[in-house]
Amino acid sequence: MGRGLQPIIAAMDDPTTPAEPAPPGASPTPPFDPERPLAGPPDPWHWAEQPVDRGGPPWFMTEMIAAEPAFAERCLTRLVGAGPDGPAGRLAAALREAAAAGAPVTVVGCGTSEHGALGLAEIVRDAWARAGLAGHGPVAAQAFEASLEPKAGLCIAISHDGSTWATTQALRAARSAGARTAIVTVSGRAPGAQGVDIVVETEERDTSYCHTIGYTSPLVAGHATGRLLTGEVDALRSDAAAVRALMAAGLGAEGTAAAESIAGRLAGSRPILVIASGADRTAARELVLKLEEGTWTPAASRNLETFLHGHLPSTDAATGLVLVMTDRRSRPERIDRARQALEAAGVIGIRTTAIVSAGVAAELDPTLTPLGRIVVPEAPELPAPVASLLGSATPLQLLVERLARVIGRNPDPIRRQDPAYAAAAEKAGG
Repeated sequence: MGRGLQPIIAAMDDPTTPAEPAPPGASPTPPFDPERPLAGPPDPWHWAEQPVDRGGPPWFMTEMIAAEPAFAERCLTRLVGAGPDGPAGRLAAALREAAAAGAPVTVVGCGTSEHGALGLAEIVRDAWARAGLAGHGPVAAQAFEASLEPKAGLCIAISHDGSTWATTQALRAARSAGARTAIVTVSGRAPGAQGVDIVVETEERDTSYCHTIGYTSPLVAGHATGRLLTGEVDALRSDAAAVRALMAAGLGAEGTAAAESIAGRLAGSRPILVIASGADRTAARELVLKLEEGTWTPAASRNLETFLHGHLPSTDAATGLVLVMTDRRSRPERIDRARQALEAAGVIGIRTTAIVSAGVAAELDPTLTPLGRIVVPEAPELPAPVASLLGSATPLQLLVERLARVIGRNPDPIRRQDPAYAAAAEKAGG
């Protein structure tokens, strides 16, 4: 097992728990190995089946979080190894062509993949500016809305399993409008990848409906594309190890202990608000989705400044608040406003915690986050939005996984083991 990954599997459970219950007389499934590549989708391709309810942790989500550092390293290594003529290189070339033509670039997705779209757009937009390209760069859009108002130019879809209805509709509408299309997905065999100009395969599939690998995959693909867009090929070759180390840092003994402590003190909060600024706004939205999917706790994200303009009256001592602040850009200004937000929350008695980078932690008085905080490394060798989004990914997921344990929820099936919620999901088309 990779160094620093043991705590997430070992803490509060037996790491030798089989991945699935073994039938009578059969040999038990070997213990989960977070270093081993994850399986791709079935061949021939078909929709992912609902995860088995193991009845207790470690959940499939637990294992997927533990697997992320090694997965991110493998995925980035594969994309780098394919070179400029590989899928990430071809996507970078399409971005340069769109910039030269003054054409719009839209990144679309739904659910976790919508947040992946926001993250990829943030990462590529930063690279776009560093490359000196004309125009604003990519803009993220919810897939259904994008399908109703398609644009020419370049449409990049994010869909982990590659079969999300609204995302497929967005691609079709974009093609009809004359756009070039691309998709970041687990397999080119997926229905959504058919007829698409550029397919960036991430190859390894998430086994929990409460997606974690599904969030990390497009961020890694976006980073590879961004480096190729700027021509930073040498830096890209060394990034795989840096990305792995960054994501593993949140899963060591200190990060796990902090997540467990915070989860125990945050349990029972209703709702949980998540506030952020800059690139961290994407992480805040993803944390909210994971809280609602995995722990069934009402949650909402707010821009840092928005939180202070009308939302405080709805809060009280039962409200939870998580500050996410890891973006190193414009940090002094963001920290000043975050300090004011936390001070205001303290006056009301809101249950406050944070996921912050080391530099932010040094500037914020610990008394402002009485529930504790999870601190992540700065990773200055990586572009700012990459360091921010990948640095906060495993901590926010681990916090949700530990909160699910505390309140007795199985995050994997996102409540579809309940017949009413399974029926509701079917009506919703999911």
